[in-house]
Amino acid sequence: MSNLKFVVVDDAIFMRTLLKRMIEEEEGYTVVGEAGDGHEAIHQAQLKKPDVMTLDITMPDMDGIAAIKEILKVSPHTKIIMVSAMGQQAMVIEAIKLGARDFVVKPFDKSRVFAAIQNVISS
Repeated sequence: MSNLKFVVVDDAIFMRTLLKRMIEEEEGYTVVGEAGDGHEAIHQAQLKKPDVMTLDITMPDMDGIAAIKEILKVSPHTKIIMVSAMGQQAMVIEAIKLGARDFVVKPFDKSRVFAAIQNVISS
């Protein structure tokens, strides 16, 4: 599937930039929005209706876990890939139960990021 729209959500600008660059290296993948917390993620989902959203678990104000249900309400076709730090396995499981489709762990392994994208777009 080509021409996929992404929204990248992470409270760390460095991580958003890193993930954005990685995604946009792929032909037909475009990052159409970014957000730094769960509230902004919901707004971006509603505004941009992305095909895929990478969503950090730990963020200020509203974390990724709290945002999942609302994101899927405003953009039900968006596939969510959780972004977690090492040791957040319980939170990742909770996110999957709430509707996230896959996860990647920081620091990013490029092949794992693309495997997660392929997994969610083919499901």
